[in-house]
Amino acid sequence: MAALTDEQTLMRDQAKIWASKQAPVNKFRAMRDSCIEQRFDAQTWSEIIEMGWTGILVPEEYGGSDLDYLAFGIVLEELGRHLTASPLFASALVGATALNIAGSGTQKQTFLPKIVDGSEILTLAIDESNQHAPADISLKAQVTDAGYRLNGKKGFVLEGMAATTFVVATRTSGEKGDTNGITLFLIPADSPGLKRELISTMDSRGYANISFEGVEVPADAVLGVLDQGWEPLDAILDRARAGLGAEMLGCAAQAFDMTLEYLKTREQFGEVIGSFQALGHRAAALFTGLELARSCAEAALQAIDEEAHNIPQMCSLSKSRLSDYLHEMSTQLIQIHGGIGMTDEFDAGFYLKRARALEGRYGNAGFHRDRYASALGY
Repeated sequence: MAALTDEQTLMRDQAKIWASKQAPVNKFRAMRDSCIEQRFDAQTWSEIIEMGWTGILVPEEYGGSDLDYLAFGIVLEELGRHLTASPLFASALVGATALNIAGSGTQKQTFLPKIVDGSEILTLAIDESNQHAPADISLKAQVTDAGYRLNGKKGFVLEGMAATTFVVATRTSGEKGDTNGITLFLIPADSPGLKRELISTMDSRGYANISFEGVEVPADAVLGVLDQGWEPLDAILDRARAGLGAEMLGCAAQAFDMTLEYLKTREQFGEVIGSFQALGHRAAALFTGLELARSCAEAALQAIDEEAHNIPQMCSLSKSRLSDYLHEMSTQLIQIHGGIGMTDEFDAGFYLKRARALEGRYGNAGFHRDRYASALGY
């Protein structure tokens, strides 16, 4: 664990107590079983807003607390431990980051206070296929007399059913794969011609496919500079990846704790199974992997806060390392628990499913290993 300030320590303790008491895994289970379209509990979301976590990254002039990404990561880690479902990551981290990086003064004044009070859920619509390829944008935004007309599709948009506004990456010039010619737009979810379709996923979260059929937007809907959206988009995605790394760390840490507790209490042949050498060695290796993963996750968040020169490398290192470790840890959680780990009545399956969903979000381990190597000149 990185050395925390008093404020960060207080935030960690608050998040730990609240998540364990007010948003434990059984509350997630109840939400899943309810089949609610938005895929999160309204009361849970309301309490998150009341605790001020939606304003962590928002400047004070817009009603936020203007803290840092490490502080946000501390909260996401605790929520990841309990699989707490909410729009916090999608809106208050990714959405707020998009506005902080690329928004005009008017756009910030319009949206940031509403992100803080929860009346606005702002989410990023980027991918158009099952693979994360941020430059492969085909959704076109054509110039009209009144502004722009959008035609195309986005897939697996996080909190897509609950969102009130989308940050949409479009192509205003160039060809698919070009980093030039990308433009970001702020598109209201109730725009005529915008349709969304709920996707049922194994982690029971609120993904949606979004289609744009002649969606008309004014010129002031552009977020940033026309045709020059790649640089801010890349920065937004890196901060999203660092935040996901923190949530993945929490998910992995809880999976390890569940496994360790089982090793200490399950008996076979008159002995607790943790005393068996093979399982003891396995637990030691998993703990070592957890600490290495923690170092990578925290290093990425700190690099962002310090505005380091190697933010892309650190964020890709974090995402690749956490993807690999969470995959292994969630698999071991099931295997070591044996038959009970395969049942829906036991919570282990929730962690496995969430792990698989998080591994591919904003780039899987292979994507980020390649990106990391390329950044180092290999």
